[in-house]
Amino acid sequence: MSNTVAIIGRPNVGKSTLFNRLIKQRDAIVEDEPGVTRDRLYGQVEWAGHQFTLIDTGGLVPNSDELFEYAVRNQAQVALDEAHIILFIVDARSGLTAIDKDIADFVRKASKPVLLVVNKADNDKSEEEGVEFYELGLGDPYAVSAMNGRGTGDLLDEIVSLLPEPSREYEEDTRLKLALLGRPNVGKSSITNELLGEERSIVTDVPGTTRDSVDSIVKYYGEEIVLVDTAGLRRRKKVNESIELYSVVRTIKAIDRCDVAVVVIDAEQGFDRQDARIITEAVERRRGVMIVVNKWDLIQKDSNTAAKYEKKIYERIAMLSYIPILFVSALTRQRLTNILQIAKAVHEERSKRITTSELNDVILRAIENHPPPAVKGKDLRINFIVQPQAVPPVFLCFTNHPGLVPEHYTRYLENVIRERYGFMGAPITIVYKQKNRMREQEYSTRTL
Repeated sequence: MSNTVAIIGRPNVGKSTLFNRLIKQRDAIVEDEPGVTRDRLYGQVEWAGHQFTLIDTGGLVPNSDELFEYAVRNQAQVALDEAHIILFIVDARSGLTAIDKDIADFVRKASKPVLLVVNKADNDKSEEEGVEFYELGLGDPYAVSAMNGRGTGDLLDEIVSLLPEPSREYEEDTRLKLALLGRPNVGKSSITNELLGEERSIVTDVPGTTRDSVDSIVKYYGEEIVLVDTAGLRRRKKVNESIELYSVVRTIKAIDRCDVAVVVIDAEQGFDRQDARIITEAVERRRGVMIVVNKWDLIQKDSNTAAKYEKKIYERIAMLSYIPILFVSALTRQRLTNILQIAKAVHEERSKRITTSELNDVILRAIENHPPPAVKGKDLRINFIVQPQAVPPVFLCFTNHPGLVPEHYTRYLENVIRERYGFMGAPITIVYKQKNRMREQEYSTRTL
């Protein structure tokens, strides 16, 4: 389960800019206007071998009666409840304000480690001006510039030093774990109940009824499989209640601790951007993935309906066409047990390991037939390939110029691997390393 770090602060101190800097993307909307970040955003951060989930929150105005600011306060409270560490952001340019003091009181109540981050410290002078923030009594401030990256490395070093050791609770549980994910009211709880043969989860027609994750055990040919029935993810603009926001965090955590993400969609509603977002979250975390189209009994169909439906989904996730799609009905129990069968197959594919000798026989032949292009006037050569890791599968290619291999050639190699070995529903990672004859010999001796 991921460690979580929450960014808290008053409006317009650069929280979203820092968020984008740390996750190395531009997911948060950044404008020079207070209140732009209305809902929390989530991103994964990797630093010095550690990973954590970063939460961006809206600007806090603790004592305001304004309805929107009250909603932002509720969001921030949920973030504080979930976080292991709090990043309290202040502004070096505008200095210490009364709102900063109020927020300091707010974060103290969380009884979590707090790092005071003085943003917009773009130079030594602005960094010196940050000493006034000692008045907040939250320890040494960390002077950074989210805009140009100044000081963010030291901040990340401190964050990872405070993170708790990853829990081994789920790593030690060898049972297959499936997370049922999807938008509200697509039938996740109904599927769970039918698989279990009992009313384990509350089912109504009201979207968002399932507020929390409920673990259940189903027996499949004598094997115990853990089902995690999660709260539905809503589009951000429709997420208004703190309890719903809490469900988003729980959904992400469910992905972190599952083996296979079962993404459930409503056959009548169809596949949308939110479904793609959920799949992307699971793929980025290198979990096995399958898509279940529920309520298939409500669709008028002919012999080509399922194929056309599949084609529409794959058009939306063109680079993820290795994800299997299953059409079911929780109401009529049509093909429900196939969910467990396919999920087990995906997990087996995710656990598959290919010998070094076979990899080099097959993949190097494909590379000879379609060699990598010259980049910046340099010829690229891939001399050796190994699979150092399964669950999730990782392939390591030794090459003369690791940093120059273009993305389209990596996709070509992935397609070659999938055409030959499958890896249905399993994201694979291809990494490159400087050619090293000693290392190649080491892998060859160990694996052949």
